[in-house]
Amino acid sequence: MYKAKIFIKRRRTILDPQGKAVELGIKSLGFQNVSNVRVDKYIELEINEEDETKAKEEIDKICDSLLANPHLEDYFFELEKI
Repeated sequence: MYKAKIFIKRRRTILDPQGKAVELGIKSLGFQNVSNVRVDKYIELEINEEDETKAKEEIDKICDSLLANPHLEDYFFELEKI
């Protein structure tokens, strides 16, 4: 069994309105030295697979078909045997 830690990031060329809103909120609190805030996704899941290669293939399929939008986002993940 593996734990997958999946990081999904909006591509730098794509506007991040949520990141911009967070940045404005931070600045409204008086923190003026903050810039280029990005809000991304972090997902953890466990996969009941003993073979690491198969686990990686399944995580790739899950990310490609559901978790990440291939037109707007990139992803990477880490696997930890549990």
